[in-house]
Amino acid sequence: MQSNAQVEQLLRQKTSDREIPGVVAMAANANEVIYQGAYGKRDLSKDDAMTLDSVFWIASMTKAITAAGAMQLVEQGKLSLDAPIGEVLPDLAAPQVLEGFDSSGEPKLRPAKCPITLRHLMTHTAGFAYHLWNGEIVRYLEKTGLPEITTCKNDALKTPLMSDPGTRWEYGINIDFVGKAVEAVTGTRLGAYLRDHLFAPLGMSDTGFKIGDSQRQRLVAMHARGEDGSLSPIPFELDQDPEFHMGGGGLYGTAGDYIKFTQMILNKGRGNGAQVLKPETVAMMAQNHIGDLNMTKLTSAVAFATNDVDLYPDMDKKWGLSFLINTARTAEGRSAGSLAWAGLANTYFWIDPARDISGVILMQVLPFVDRECMEAFAGFERAIYGALDATQQAA
Repeated sequence: MQSNAQVEQLLRQKTSDREIPGVVAMAANANEVIYQGAYGKRDLSKDDAMTLDSVFWIASMTKAITAAGAMQLVEQGKLSLDAPIGEVLPDLAAPQVLEGFDSSGEPKLRPAKCPITLRHLMTHTAGFAYHLWNGEIVRYLEKTGLPEITTCKNDALKTPLMSDPGTRWEYGINIDFVGKAVEAVTGTRLGAYLRDHLFAPLGMSDTGFKIGDSQRQRLVAMHARGEDGSLSPIPFELDQDPEFHMGGGGLYGTAGDYIKFTQMILNKGRGNGAQVLKPETVAMMAQNHIGDLNMTKLTSAVAFATNDVDLYPDMDKKWGLSFLINTARTAEGRSAGSLAWAGLANTYFWIDPARDISGVILMQVLPFVDRECMEAFAGFERAIYGALDATQQAA
């Protein structure tokens, strides 16, 4: 593919100048991987070069996988998109909405006006928020002593709603409950369910909630961006014996494994010879499920973890089950109606069914939407589309 030289030059320059520590990027159509490259270091304090099979914390790229697992159960009638999810998860049977704090600093709560559904959870319209982008939840955690979500402790799921279900889009802990729903109706831990019903059939042998011995040899270190722009490795690892498998962000995996997942979506539910979702299910997952609501800007409440997130600020952005959907063509060339999302440590993917192309780019840098990482992602994506256009013109 013609983009190889262009992508290679960009990513090699970014890593050699230490603008990013290391990166793995892959692009594929439904049938084959058309680009793959690994550049830089796994850990800036060590000599190990980045390799294609390096293992990353993919964080919220977990969400689309958990949603796909849940949609298998919707197909089987074991879960319903629109029945009250409290029937499956009693903890969500009587949700409370936070309406600020009283004069003594105590939280003011009221019952939600309607039940939460699986569709609300999959589309981030249930009312839940992440503390990373919601100062009220930061305050609530401080007041109650509840742990943050990345502890993978069940108490982290005891936060109230910030709005009534179905009334607005707000990014939050929703997909962790989708994972809990999978467990409730299958009697299986989420990791085991995903392994048996998605990872093994698709050949995703390097993806899981627990880092195996083989993966640990290839694990990429987390890096933090200092105020002066410099990068340094920091200790970071999710609990390897967690109270719950975090369906919203707990997976570790490789670019090669994730591209198999994106190819399955391009292939209408089929991958590695296995039909893991029905074509009509994949089509439904790719549709707007939030109606007139829009994805809104995420304003950072925890500076070391995330910058403000304002993707395509001039465009209406919708949500599928469970993907970001851009409603217009992007500057990089992504078609309207494409699917995408990301992980907190600057991991990104997109799936463009109209052009039969998908891409994955993985880094391990905090905070989220780091400028240098976003430049690497945008340049990679632009080059892939440029090569696609050149190939089609030549044909």
